[in-house]
Amino acid sequence: MLYEIQKRPTAQNSVILLHPRDSVAIARLRLDPEQKVEAAGVTVSATGVIPAGHKIALYAIAPGEPVYRYGNVIGFATDPIRPGDHVHVHNLGFQELQTASIDISAELECALPSTSPATFLGYLRPDGRVGTRNYIAIVAASNCAAYTAELIAASFAEETVPDNLDGVVAFPHGEGCAQSIGPDTEQLQRTLTGVLDHPNVSAALILGLGCEVNQIGHYLGNPAGSATPATLQGLTLQETGGTRGAVEAARRQVRAFIERTAEDRRMESPVSKIVLGLNCGGSDSFSGITANPALGYCCDLLVGQGATVVLAETTEIFGAEHLLMRRARTPEIARRLLGCVERYKAYLRQFGGSFNDNPSFGNKEGGLSNILEKSLGAVTKAGSSPLEDVVDYAGRLSRPGFIFMNTPGYDPVSITGLAAGGVNLIAFTTGRGSAIGFPSVPVLKIASNSHTYRRMLGNMDVNAGPIAEGEASVEDIGLEIFHSLLRAASGERTKAEQLGHHEFAPWRIGPVL
Repeated sequence: MLYEIQKRPTAQNSVILLHPRDSVAIARLRLDPEQKVEAAGVTVSATGVIPAGHKIALYAIAPGEPVYRYGNVIGFATDPIRPGDHVHVHNLGFQELQTASIDISAELECALPSTSPATFLGYLRPDGRVGTRNYIAIVAASNCAAYTAELIAASFAEETVPDNLDGVVAFPHGEGCAQSIGPDTEQLQRTLTGVLDHPNVSAALILGLGCEVNQIGHYLGNPAGSATPATLQGLTLQETGGTRGAVEAARRQVRAFIERTAEDRRMESPVSKIVLGLNCGGSDSFSGITANPALGYCCDLLVGQGATVVLAETTEIFGAEHLLMRRARTPEIARRLLGCVERYKAYLRQFGGSFNDNPSFGNKEGGLSNILEKSLGAVTKAGSSPLEDVVDYAGRLSRPGFIFMNTPGYDPVSITGLAAGGVNLIAFTTGRGSAIGFPSVPVLKIASNSHTYRRMLGNMDVNAGPIAEGEASVEDIGLEIFHSLLRAASGERTKAEQLGHHEFAPWRIGPVL
């Protein structure tokens, strides 16, 4: 898709029409009053200032009538809308749409784009997974051990470690005690297990206070995956003499881990060993036009070579779940996806919330009026391949293809779930700008517009803005993302890594006791 746009604005190139059915077009740049624009053979004049990325009405829309973008309903007019009007929160209302039906009657066929078979340099683990990084992890079992975990990792910051070791990283958090026993503690344990036994982690230490609900014995008694006593150890502050004693004991253990990693080497690995987590944050109206579709094209390239791509953020598929359900390999997978949405609705009702509470101030400033519009752009990150599985938060990812994981839309919690599931790379699209990373997984940032890319150059890795400027196609930028991910997988540092971002936030779903 290459929008025919020149740098000098004209009536023909000042807006972007995404689907012939749409009743609105997207302003490529600021539209001033009386400025004429043309789309789908319709010419209208802006009735007021319309910021870049915002919507201009192409037709008259009566109150209560649906408004279409991406060929789908994004809301209903709350006031009469004239041709040329700015369409946004002041005249576009949100309503929950009827739940999508499950109707999969034929075998899915998907012609994925292809490129030459590719490889990357990664760390092969005993269970067959491949790491894109090689860390020693210090994981707090509870908030009571969080500060000490940070002290242990920081004590190695100035020490020389082998070139094949990316460092010693801490995973502090605020959970692990005063939690109800059951789904909440089980989810935390699943999350921390995934962090301890991760392809990007060579060895790990689980650190507890000693008396918390989340006992370290849970992780040491039944190691999962490739974790063994040689790669997973634990200790508590109460048994080692408090904070100082725990730091010294942990340092001795970490030195033993470092000796063990001396033989770890990157080796050529097929693209099928990539497990890519997908996330978006600080989205704007251009996200669904540039960065997300380009990442979707990249995902199709990866799936075509046997890799795994994982879409998350249940709150940001609401209103677009029907598009994903149509891609489900089986009706059962579609039902599981719909179940994630329905359970999330019930979760929100406990607090009087709505999916439409999701769009932030920045999302709306960037032209997104409600969650329906945001979701329709967000799901394009996942390309067009069939949906092969649906997993719970931090669930172990064990099959190739396109997978969905049930997570919140809140970025640090979402990428924590993805990482705990085993993704070894994360691609993160943003329109307004984002400054987030993860302790052990490279996070590649893709800007939806050139203004954000230039303004936050120190945080952004790829600029998808040229798509909206008519200077590149979705396929061009998708291929650029593909190669950027391969370089990151082979050891090239992303901007988030260079800056030292290491956000980690498990999802707490239960009460504080």
